[in-house]
Amino acid sequence: MATDWLGSIVSINCGDSLGVYQGRVSAVDQISQTISLTRPFHNGVKCLVPEVTFRAGDITELKILQIPSPGDSKQSGDLQHTELGIPGIGCQVGTNQNGTGKLLKKPTSSSSAPQAIPRRTDMKNQEVVISPQQQQCSKSYMDRHLESLNQSKGFRRRHNSWSSSSRHPNQVTPKKSGLKNGQMKSKDDECFGDDIEEIPDTDFDFEGNLALFDKAAVFEEIDTYERRSGTRSRGTPNERPARYRHDENILESEPVVYRRIVVPQNTNKEFCTDSGLVVPSVSYELHKKVLSVAEKHGLTLERRLEMTGVCASQMALSLLGGPNRLNPKNVHQRPTVALLCGPHVKGAQGISCGRHLSNHDVHVILFLPNFVKMLESITNELNLFSKTQGQQVSSVKDLPDTPVDLVINCLDCHENAFLRDQPWYKAAVDWANQNRAPVLSIDPPMSEMEQGIDAKWSLALGLPLPLGERAGRVYLCDIGIPQKVFQEVGINYHSPFGCKFVIPLHST
Repeated sequence: MATDWLGSIVSINCGDSLGVYQGRVSAVDQISQTISLTRPFHNGVKCLVPEVTFRAGDITELKILQIPSPGDSKQSGDLQHTELGIPGIGCQVGTNQNGTGKLLKKPTSSSSAPQAIPRRTDMKNQEVVISPQQQQCSKSYMDRHLESLNQSKGFRRRHNSWSSSSRHPNQVTPKKSGLKNGQMKSKDDECFGDDIEEIPDTDFDFEGNLALFDKAAVFEEIDTYERRSGTRSRGTPNERPARYRHDENILESEPVVYRRIVVPQNTNKEFCTDSGLVVPSVSYELHKKVLSVAEKHGLTLERRLEMTGVCASQMALSLLGGPNRLNPKNVHQRPTVALLCGPHVKGAQGISCGRHLSNHDVHVILFLPNFVKMLESITNELNLFSKTQGQQVSSVKDLPDTPVDLVINCLDCHENAFLRDQPWYKAAVDWANQNRAPVLSIDPPMSEMEQGIDAKWSLALGLPLPLGERAGRVYLCDIGIPQKVFQEVGINYHSPFGCKFVIPLHST
């Protein structure tokens, strides 16, 4: 009975490791439990060997795709699209009334088998007849040999004719389709008949083909045609339009004036911003006059102290790491700032800066020596600072022995040079120089009055003073002086700050 199934077209699934094979049954060995396929296809690709043999243990699913009729040729290599089945594999089998044959209806669609998609015109009354000789197949033989072959499953591709653009790869072709096999095969060969081995494996030479294009000659031809036809909208034929770079503005504008600040007294020291604007320095007498006129118009000392404290604290927070250092996830890396202040207005500016830093969760240690009488501005700032978590000390011995993150220097004063001879001043300078922490000086004195601590950064107010080399990198902060106040003292002023309140200055 094994010979009755020879010539059938089947699909065999051997699992994920071996894949899916399909072909025509050429031999079935009952004793060794093997089945052989001739002209096999592996996962839709034709195998190089003419025949493959499978053991029953390697087969997980089997699908009978076509059972040949007595008139069909067993050597035909064209796999039909009609999806058939046998008992136990998911097809319904019944007998005709005359008992001469069985009608096999289209099997139920399964997730493991390819679904047959018939043509819209052939959806009705589609059935295939099996010969009486195939009906006499022994059920015991089928049960014994097909239990090891289990369930049915389709395959992805069988022949290059499946990929024809005129039909779906899994479309069911009726017995009488109205098309001759020769015509269909001719169309398939015409569309998919090229051998894959004939495809050249060399890379396309882009550079060689690009060299064949003479770009200069083509553009010259276009330019000549535009001159002759007069298609150019403006300009003479011999005039080329202006070409701009990607960083140039095509809109016409006035030339940029980089010297917008003009002072009546030349100090022979100028700075420039990142944008190239020139910022001249001013003498201490002119600087003091600007502050005096501003205070007369309402910019009081308290307002200046608050503005200076905000700008200095913003710069200090940036030097401490900004958002990378000061965020809720870095509570274990709370920065420490040592604030060295003297008993003058510069010291009051430093205390205001320390209050803002403490409000931003910075550990601030304020050093201020004890005096019998303090300035009112210092008393007011100390009263506000005491409401924060900052620490105030009056002796250098109470300052940290280990290096801090930043030292803010407000010890020096423009007028009172005798403070440098005080023991507390010398002790504070020695501590700052030995702590090895970077130093930020707020409103340092001029070059004629060098400070005792070398600063890495210096913050000037309004307009810079002619600072020396020990002042380090100079920054300028806006303390809110109106433009007409500068004009009143003879300074032609235009703000260089732009969108910022603190900007860096570069020596020219």
